Amino acid sequence: MKRRNFARRPGCSVEATLDLIDGKWKGVILYHLQSGTQRFGELRRRMPGITQRMLTKQLRALEEDKLVIRKVYAEVPPRVEYCLSELGESLKPVIDTLKAWGESHQERLSCAPEPVVVKKPKRAA
Repeated sequence: MKRRNFARRPGCSVEATLDLIDGKWKGVILYHLQSGTQRFGELRRRMPGITQRMLTKQLRALEEDKLVIRKVYAEVPPRVEYCLSELGESLKPVIDTLKAWGESHQERLSCAPEPVVVKKPKRAA
């Protein structure tokens, strides 16, 4: 994936970081890989809303950006595992901060669970 040139622009370091983890799924993938090496199927189960095609595309982009390491084992059937690279590991505080912020503001976010409304029984007259 071709990266944009952010040199000599205000906020360029923020833009560059967001460009690396852009989209709906990259940050989620990086979050799940913080718990250790995982296979494609494990990642897919942890993210039921992602399609196989999108997960493949996002993992390839993260690998190209050197945030994720893909290891293929010469077995039949082939086994492929993904883990964070050293550069990917350095994003842990960023991902953890995003998670904490999301948890503290969850009630305002569109992905927040619907509030449970408890109806009081009507009193008899």
